[in-house]
Amino acid sequence: MMKANSFLSPKRKTAALLLEDGAVFYGYSFGAEPENYHDGILGEVIFNTAMSGYQEVLTDPSYTGQIVAMTYPMIGNYGINDGDWESKSVAVSGFVVHEYVKDHSNFRAKKSLGDYLKEHNIPGLCGIDTRSLTRHIRSKGVMNAMIFSPAPPEPSLKDMTAKLKKMPPFGLANLVGQVSTSDNYEWDEKFTEFHGQWRKDALIEDPSNPLVAVLDLGVKHNILRNFRARGCRLKVFSVTAKSEEILAARPKGVFLSNGPGDPDQVEHAVDTVKQLLGKVPIFGICMGHQILAEAVGARTFKMKFGHHGANQPVLDKKSGRVMITSQNHGYAVDPESLPEGAEITQVHLNDNTVAGMAIPKYQAFSTQYHPEANPGPRDAEIHFEEFLSLVKSFFN
Repeated sequence: MMKANSFLSPKRKTAALLLEDGAVFYGYSFGAEPENYHDGILGEVIFNTAMSGYQEVLTDPSYTGQIVAMTYPMIGNYGINDGDWESKSVAVSGFVVHEYVKDHSNFRAKKSLGDYLKEHNIPGLCGIDTRSLTRHIRSKGVMNAMIFSPAPPEPSLKDMTAKLKKMPPFGLANLVGQVSTSDNYEWDEKFTEFHGQWRKDALIEDPSNPLVAVLDLGVKHNILRNFRARGCRLKVFSVTAKSEEILAARPKGVFLSNGPGDPDQVEHAVDTVKQLLGKVPIFGICMGHQILAEAVGARTFKMKFGHHGANQPVLDKKSGRVMITSQNHGYAVDPESLPEGAEITQVHLNDNTVAGMAIPKYQAFSTQYHPEANPGPRDAEIHFEEFLSLVKSFFN
């Protein structure tokens, strides 16, 4: 194991993370260092509590426009491999860690985390006191921030703080439109040895298998892999697709994916889901959960610092069972706004926010967390079977 801060060197450029409220955190750059860095790299700064999975974090479209700080102190030790992508590109605006491990050790690794960030022109900061940064965000809430490399002098930082305060809040941008597919397509990724032998063994190739229409709000590949492992055929639709276009494909069910930002900025998706209710079973995850809620008349709100990371406890109200889940969202459904007929099925045990919802009369349900992720246990994956059971009963 490398010694703490072993990557730091007085010969390296110092860098800085500047927050909207004027707080500054100094460190060292280990990612991309574009020549013109005077204006900094902008993003909403959040923290993620997972101990591993940084490659999945970097490529999860739900992190679009955000500067992610990892709370686990040592990041980079297993490098970057070719099997754990969640999308075809890097989503984050910047990446912040306490200790970056350059000399990774893992038989799957193809390159270092630092080289990967440079390859995709993403700034990385190490040597940051991420405990202090996390406490600051928990106290003040998420906010706009900038990464600078090299760090500007203090007078310039004061000027940039004034500019940051004038910038629009993160949620006002339609980030889903940036990450959703522009063309509808059928998804049939080939399995690799790293995607899990259990999934490969479970795959049933049969033309009669149900077709699931995926409304792409920023979908993660592992969600699609879970559907394929259960024999589903998949057609992915752009967020701009109309209900008529989706129904013309004759799907047996519709899935509403995860995605970045504020669901209020995706009103056309809400309108589409309204037209789909009752016509086919619907299953939503994360952003899809919020879109489904708004489609039945509920409201959503921005959380102070959201849920980002693994080991998040969720209580299933019907069974009394507690599931350990992976979560990544900055918005939540207002429970008081849910209409009659919408049931809260699960709650987050840390703050009692809505973690699951069902609308029985429409054969629709959703989770705020990610059942396709593996924070350790796989108990939440049962929701894929639940959805397929709805599909089977709906059309029989």
